Amino acid sequence: MEALTTLTSRTLIMPAANIDTDQIIPARFLTTTTRAGLGSRLFADWRYAADGSPRPEFILNRPEAAGARILVAGRNFGCGSSREHAPWALLDYGIRAVVSTELADIFCTNALKNGLLPVIVDEATSAWLLAHPGVEVTLDVAAMTLALPDRRTVRFPLEPFARHCLLQGIDELGFLLEQRPAIEAFERRA
Repeated sequence: MEALTTLTSRTLIMPAANIDTDQIIPARFLTTTTRAGLGSRLFADWRYAADGSPRPEFILNRPEAAGARILVAGRNFGCGSSREHAPWALLDYGIRAVVSTELADIFCTNALKNGLLPVIVDEATSAWLLAHPGVEVTLDVAAMTLALPDRRTVRFPLEPFARHCLLQGIDELGFLLEQRPAIEAFERRA
């Protein structure tokens, strides 16, 4: 997993509320246990027509989406079933952070375990971001701040262990493996 210390990117805007995990990655694509290729299936039912052709009006199919790594979503993003494939698809596409006023708990847990930063902001900040698509913002994981182009800085919550893992580029298993010398020393004493 790649460490995430700061992230500066243009934003992609998906203002709809209650975007669930089946909309993020439809169930028919859950036959894989690997992440590779899931980005091409991200928001598949909105992104592609029935014949498989890209819908030009969908945000991910527009030229301005290229290279954007921060998704700003409406309230209650990631609700629905517990689906680790949802953060996998976002990460495989290139999204590294999702910003909203409300993110589903299980989505946040899955996101953090996979290196995707869930950022919860207040209503005013969300409304400003949604009204200014494509602005460049900076997320600072260590400071737990979102810097807006108008020089405002907004703090966001982040659990200390998750923050440590993101900054170090490790998951829970990686953290445990880092503790191996101390664990082995304890076992020798026992």
